[in-house]
Amino acid sequence: MAVTTAGPDPEDLTARARIRDAALLHFGEHGFERATIRGIAETAGVSSGLVRHHFGSKQALREACDAHLVKVVRRLNDQVRADPAPGDINYVAASRTALGPYQRYLARALAEGSAATLFDEMVQMTEQWLAEADTRRPDPPDVDRKDRAAVFTAMALSITVLHQHISRAMGVEVFSPQGDLPLARALIDVYSHPMLSLEDASVIRAALDKTQDASPRTDPHTDTGATLR
Repeated sequence: MAVTTAGPDPEDLTARARIRDAALLHFGEHGFERATIRGIAETAGVSSGLVRHHFGSKQALREACDAHLVKVVRRLNDQVRADPAPGDINYVAASRTALGPYQRYLARALAEGSAATLFDEMVQMTEQWLAEADTRRPDPPDVDRKDRAAVFTAMALSITVLHQHISRAMGVEVFSPQGDLPLARALIDVYSHPMLSLEDASVIRAALDKTQDASPRTDPHTDTGATLR
């Protein structure tokens, strides 16, 4: 996979960027609530006052961290879309490389329910990939594309949240150079060999539709839970 690394962002040479990187480290290590402005300032080599001057509050600092990761993912997406290799697999592999330094932050943020901007951005990008992949599908999709993109994004990011368990099960730290190849091979195998045939999926969808048609429906305009027949 011909994935290259773009040159450094000029912003990354500034004190503001050092503070942001220190915040990514502290939020990842301690969580948002336990991380402190003082600790972040010490790691960045600046005063607490300068942190507040640049960001105003700890919440605004977290939002800046998320915005930085969105920027990283956008650059990565543009780069991979210009690569002739298969886009979806290439994007997953390149994402692990580009977001590697931020794995601990991502795991914490996703588990705490934050990083919404980043998640939504990744859903939008996945929708773009699906729009192209859908043209090659032998069966027309009957599920909303955004729904599929949201689930796909959650499944991809679950490796970040559950990486300790995955590493234990595989017997190698999956975010290390030694673990990257077996993880990539496992993902490629999973993506290229669906567990359901088109026929099996059709039978299951029909069963779901039959169950939904047989279930009583609640009236959304009342609070009584009355059913509609």
